[in-house]
Amino acid sequence: YYPWYEEFCHEASDGYIQPYTDSPTDSENVSEHVYMQAINRADKYVYICTPYLIIDDSMVSSLILAAKSGVDVRIITPAKWDKWLVHKCTRSYYRDLILGGVKIYEYTPGFVHAKTFLADDEIAVVGTVNLDFRSLYLHYECGCVLYKKDGIADIRQDFKETFEKCIAVDKNYYETIPLWQRTAGRLLRIFGPIL
Repeated sequence: YYPWYEEFCHEASDGYIQPYTDSPTDSENVSEHVYMQAINRADKYVYICTPYLIIDDSMVSSLILAAKSGVDVRIITPAKWDKWLVHKCTRSYYRDLILGGVKIYEYTPGFVHAKTFLADDEIAVVGTVNLDFRSLYLHYECGCVLYKKDGIADIRQDFKETFEKCIAVDKNYYETIPLWQRTAGRLLRIFGPIL
């Protein structure tokens, strides 16, 4: 959006903000493409905060490939849930991601509902898009991509403070989740698109 098409722009900026929308009624998966682009172009780190983590194989592969390439990939999900079934399904992705080098954190003070991506202090995404099937493919969503904006430092600081309120979910922690819950979570993936 450039409102000064035919006149000189007196506004100065340190970067760019690109709002976007996504609709299930077209053939363009804008939200997924925005997230994939942030993951795939990262060199140092990708931090993700999402209340729901129900993703397809291409997203799992992108996250793991980034981690195996030396990118510090971290995902924050809530330890306290608002939807029990969705939480169990979310946790069913932990094992594969952890074994692939992705770091998982559960936010403990309460339910976290933020949907934020941050990559390499250059790109941030803030909006309504959860990292789940429904948000990526079935819902009307919106967001803003920030590129080289001063506000990105504030988002990084927020992530830093949020990580301090989280439990790191490693393989040992994952094994403490009762087997029946881990099994139920894997079975719930069948219904992932409607959870």
